Amino acid sequence: MTETTFTILLGGPLAITPRLTSAVAGTRAIAADGGMRHAEVLGLMPELWVGDFDSSDGFSAEAFTGVPRMPYPARKNLTDGEIAIEEARKRGATRLLLAGALGGERSDHAIMHLLLAVALAAQGLAIHLTSGEEEAWPLEAGKSLDLDLPQGSLFSVLGFSALTGLTIAGARYPLQGFDLPFGSSRTISNVAEGPVTLSLVSGHAVILARPYDMTGA
Repeated sequence: MTETTFTILLGGPLAITPRLTSAVAGTRAIAADGGMRHAEVLGLMPELWVGDFDSSDGFSAEAFTGVPRMPYPARKNLTDGEIAIEEARKRGATRLLLAGALGGERSDHAIMHLLLAVALAAQGLAIHLTSGEEEAWPLEAGKSLDLDLPQGSLFSVLGFSALTGLTIAGARYPLQGFDLPFGSSRTISNVAEGPVTLSLVSGHAVILARPYDMTGA
Protein backbone atom coordinates (compact mmCIF):
# COMPACT_ATOMS: atom_id res chain seq x y z
CA MET A 1 0.00 0.00 0.00
CA THR A 2 1.33 3.45 -0.90
CA GLU A 3 2.03 5.60 2.13
CA THR A 4 0.20 8.93 2.16
CA THR A 5 1.74 11.44 4.56
CA PHE A 6 -0.10 14.51 5.77
CA THR A 7 1.46 17.32 7.76
CA ILE A 8 -1.05 18.71 10.24
CA LEU A 9 -0.14 22.30 11.05
CA LEU A 10 -0.98 22.97 14.69
CA GLY A 11 -0.79 26.20 16.67
CA GLY A 12 2.14 25.36 18.95
CA PRO A 13 5.65 26.80 18.53
CA LEU A 14 7.76 25.52 15.68
CA ALA A 15 11.54 25.86 15.28
CA ILE A 16 12.52 25.52 11.63
CA THR A 17 15.29 22.92 11.66
CA PRO A 18 16.85 20.77 8.93
CA ARG A 19 15.13 17.67 10.34
CA LEU A 20 11.76 19.42 10.23
CA THR A 21 12.08 20.76 6.69
CA SER A 22 13.23 17.34 5.49
CA ALA A 23 10.31 15.63 7.22
CA VAL A 24 7.60 17.85 5.70
CA ALA A 25 9.07 17.93 2.17
CA GLY A 26 6.65 16.43 -0.33
CA THR A 27 3.82 15.91 2.16
CA ARG A 28 0.23 17.02 1.80
CA ALA A 29 -0.94 19.47 4.45
CA ILE A 30 -4.00 20.57 6.41
CA ALA A 31 -3.87 23.60 8.72
CA ALA A 32 -5.68 23.75 12.05
CA ASP A 33 -6.63 27.35 12.85
CA GLY A 34 -3.50 29.33 13.86
CA GLY A 35 -1.27 26.54 12.59
CA MET A 36 -1.60 28.16 9.18
CA ARG A 37 1.10 30.65 10.23
CA HIS A 38 3.65 27.83 9.84
CA ALA A 39 2.73 27.00 6.25
CA GLU A 40 4.69 29.63 4.37
CA VAL A 41 7.97 29.17 6.24
CA LEU A 42 7.71 25.40 5.66
CA GLY A 43 6.96 25.87 1.98
CA LEU A 44 3.59 24.11 2.26
CA MET A 45 0.29 24.96 0.59
CA PRO A 46 -2.44 23.33 2.72
CA GLU A 47 -5.36 21.82 0.87
CA LEU A 48 -7.72 22.68 3.73
CA TRP A 49 -7.89 25.13 6.65
CA VAL A 50 -10.13 24.06 9.53
CA GLY A 51 -11.13 25.54 12.87
CA ASP A 52 -13.03 28.26 14.66
CA PHE A 53 -10.28 30.72 13.67
CA ASP A 54 -10.07 32.09 17.22
CA SER A 55 -6.26 31.83 17.22
CA SER A 56 -5.63 33.31 13.78
CA ASP A 57 -5.80 36.98 14.82
CA GLY A 58 -2.89 39.10 13.64
CA PHE A 59 -1.92 36.59 10.98
CA SER A 60 -1.96 37.69 7.36
CA ALA A 61 -3.53 34.97 5.22
CA GLU A 62 -3.15 36.77 1.91
CA ALA A 63 -0.91 34.04 0.51
CA PHE A 64 -3.59 31.43 1.26
CA THR A 65 -6.78 33.02 -0.04
CA GLY A 66 -7.28 30.04 -2.36
CA VAL A 67 -7.22 27.47 0.45
CA PRO A 68 -10.72 26.13 1.21
CA ARG A 69 -11.88 26.85 4.75
CA MET A 70 -13.91 24.55 6.96
CA PRO A 71 -15.20 26.72 9.82
CA TYR A 72 -16.37 25.30 13.13
CA PRO A 73 -17.96 27.11 16.09
CA ALA A 74 -15.73 27.83 19.08
CA ARG A 75 -18.00 25.67 21.23
CA LYS A 76 -17.37 22.23 19.77
CA ASN A 77 -16.54 18.74 21.00
CA LEU A 78 -13.17 18.38 19.27
CA THR A 79 -10.03 20.48 19.06
CA ASP A 80 -9.15 22.08 15.72
CA GLY A 81 -6.22 19.69 15.50
CA GLU A 82 -8.36 16.59 15.88
CA ILE A 83 -10.76 17.90 13.23
CA ALA A 84 -7.80 18.42 10.88
CA ILE A 85 -6.61 14.87 11.57
CA GLU A 86 -10.05 13.46 10.77
CA GLU A 87 -10.07 15.34 7.48
CA ALA A 88 -6.60 13.97 6.61
CA ARG A 89 -7.80 10.44 7.31
CA LYS A 90 -10.79 10.97 5.01
CA ARG A 91 -8.25 11.86 2.31
CA GLY A 92 -6.36 8.61 2.78
CA ALA A 93 -3.65 9.54 5.29
CA THR A 94 -1.62 6.57 6.50
CA ARG A 95 1.07 8.66 8.19
CA LEU A 96 0.66 11.91 10.12
CA LEU A 97 3.28 14.50 10.97
CA LEU A 98 1.88 16.75 13.70
CA ALA A 99 3.89 19.99 13.42
CA GLY A 100 3.55 22.41 16.32
CA ALA A 101 2.23 19.64 18.57
CA LEU A 102 4.69 20.03 21.47
CA GLY A 103 5.54 22.79 23.93
CA GLY A 104 4.01 26.23 24.04
CA GLU A 105 1.69 27.92 26.50
CA ARG A 106 -1.00 25.23 26.45
CA SER A 107 0.33 22.16 28.25
CA ASP A 108 -3.12 20.58 28.02
CA HIS A 109 -2.95 20.68 24.22
CA ALA A 110 0.58 19.24 24.13
CA ILE A 111 -0.34 16.38 26.48
CA MET A 112 -3.53 15.73 24.53
CA HIS A 113 -1.51 15.46 21.32
CA LEU A 114 0.66 12.75 22.93
CA LEU A 115 -2.40 10.84 24.12
CA LEU A 116 -4.04 11.20 20.71
CA ALA A 117 -0.88 9.91 19.04
CA VAL A 118 -1.03 6.73 21.14
CA ALA A 119 -4.68 6.21 20.20
CA LEU A 120 -4.07 6.84 16.49
CA ALA A 121 -1.09 4.48 16.41
CA ALA A 122 -3.32 1.75 17.84
CA GLN A 123 -5.61 2.36 14.84
CA GLY A 124 -2.78 1.67 12.41
CA LEU A 125 -1.46 5.16 11.61
CA ALA A 126 2.22 6.08 11.74
CA ILE A 127 2.55 9.20 13.91
CA HIS A 128 5.39 11.70 14.32
CA LEU A 129 5.01 14.80 16.51
CA THR A 130 7.43 17.72 16.39
CA SER A 131 8.18 21.24 17.53
CA GLY A 132 11.37 21.25 15.47
CA GLU A 133 13.48 21.07 18.62
CA GLU A 134 11.59 18.15 20.17
CA GLU A 135 10.13 15.11 18.45
CA ALA A 136 7.88 12.30 19.67
CA TRP A 137 6.60 8.93 18.47
CA PRO A 138 4.18 6.46 20.07
CA LEU A 139 5.68 3.06 20.85
CA GLU A 140 3.18 0.28 20.16
CA ALA A 141 3.24 -3.05 21.94
CA GLY A 142 4.37 -5.88 19.72
CA LYS A 143 6.09 -3.62 17.19
CA SER A 144 9.64 -2.40 16.79
CA LEU A 145 10.39 1.32 16.41
CA ASP A 146 13.57 2.47 14.67
CA LEU A 147 14.63 6.08 15.24
CA ASP A 148 17.36 7.83 13.29
CA LEU A 149 18.66 10.05 16.09
CA PRO A 150 22.00 11.89 16.04
CA GLN A 151 24.68 10.37 18.22
CA GLY A 152 24.71 12.06 21.60
CA SER A 153 21.16 13.41 21.48
CA LEU A 154 18.78 13.02 24.40
CA PHE A 155 15.64 10.91 24.41
CA SER A 156 13.22 9.56 27.00
CA VAL A 157 10.62 6.80 27.15
CA LEU A 158 7.40 8.04 28.77
CA GLY A 159 5.20 5.25 30.08
CA PHE A 160 1.51 6.13 29.85
CA SER A 161 0.88 2.87 31.69
CA ALA A 162 2.98 0.16 33.27
CA LEU A 163 5.28 -1.25 30.58
CA THR A 164 6.40 -4.85 30.20
CA GLY A 165 9.20 -6.20 28.04
CA LEU A 166 10.72 -2.83 27.15
CA THR A 167 13.86 -3.20 25.04
CA ILE A 168 16.15 -0.31 24.06
CA ALA A 169 19.15 -0.81 21.76
CA GLY A 170 21.61 1.72 20.36
CA ALA A 171 21.60 3.85 23.52
CA ARG A 172 23.97 4.61 26.36
CA TYR A 173 21.57 2.88 28.77
CA PRO A 174 20.21 -0.18 26.95
CA LEU A 175 17.44 -2.35 28.33
CA GLN A 176 16.36 -5.87 27.48
CA GLY A 177 12.85 -7.08 28.34
CA PHE A 178 12.53 -4.55 31.18
CA ASP A 179 9.31 -4.05 33.15
CA LEU A 180 8.75 -0.38 33.97
CA PRO A 181 6.27 0.47 36.73
CA PHE A 182 3.77 3.19 35.95
CA GLY A 183 5.14 6.57 37.06
CA SER A 184 8.78 5.45 37.18
CA SER A 185 11.45 7.91 35.98
CA ARG A 186 13.91 5.10 35.13
CA THR A 187 13.70 5.77 31.37
CA ILE A 188 14.14 9.55 31.40
CA SER A 189 17.21 11.19 29.80
CA ASN A 190 18.82 8.40 27.83
CA VAL A 191 21.44 9.19 25.16
CA ALA A 192 21.44 7.94 21.57
CA GLU A 193 24.64 6.24 20.45
CA GLY A 194 23.39 6.36 16.87
CA PRO A 195 20.13 4.92 15.48
CA VAL A 196 17.94 3.67 18.33
CA THR A 197 15.64 0.64 18.23
CA LEU A 198 12.87 0.14 20.78
CA SER A 199 10.23 -2.50 21.35
CA LEU A 200 7.58 -3.29 23.92
CA VAL A 201 5.61 -6.39 24.90
CA SER A 202 2.67 -4.58 26.49
CA GLY A 203 1.65 -1.13 27.64
CA HIS A 204 1.42 2.36 26.17
CA ALA A 205 4.49 4.56 25.71
CA VAL A 206 5.77 7.61 23.85
CA ILE A 207 9.36 8.33 22.89
CA LEU A 208 10.28 12.01 23.34
CA ALA A 209 13.58 13.05 21.77
CA ARG A 210 15.67 16.23 21.52
CA PRO A 211 17.75 15.62 18.38
CA TYR A 212 19.71 18.87 18.71
CA ASP A 213 20.33 18.59 22.46
CA MET A 214 23.75 17.10 23.15
CA THR A 215 23.89 18.02 26.85
CA GLY A 216 23.88 14.34 27.75
CA ALA A 217 26.94 13.62 25.66
